[in-house]
Amino acid sequence: QVQLVESGGGSVQAGGSLRHSCAASGIIFSINIMYWYRQAPGKQRELVASITSDGNTNYADSVKGRFTISRDNAKNMVYLQMNSLNPEDTAVYYCKRSQNPYISWGQGTQVTVSS
Repeated sequence: QVQLVESGGGSVQAGGSLRHSCAASGIIFSINIMYWYRQAPGKQRELVASITSDGNTNYADSVKGRFTISRDNAKNMVYLQMNSLNPEDTAVYYCKRSQNPYISWGQGTQVTVSS
């Protein structure tokens, strides 16, 4: 059974930091591309960051310089370090894996940033 279990969400004041974690099981983690998405109320789900099996990363322009995606293949974990948070970052954040042709999603975790 494939499981992506997220943790690390919560509430923080503007300018603060949070670290999201996603623990994967039931997959060969090291060969999966991993992603973080987010979806704010009334808005379309958007890609925040991705990381390939060899550590190549990409970021949405809105989070460049503030967010860092990383992975630990030995622990089957992917992380999203979020710094300098602002209210526009408020959303439900989702972990996703992709290993063609398979895609799985985490359950989603709320991040709320207050001004």
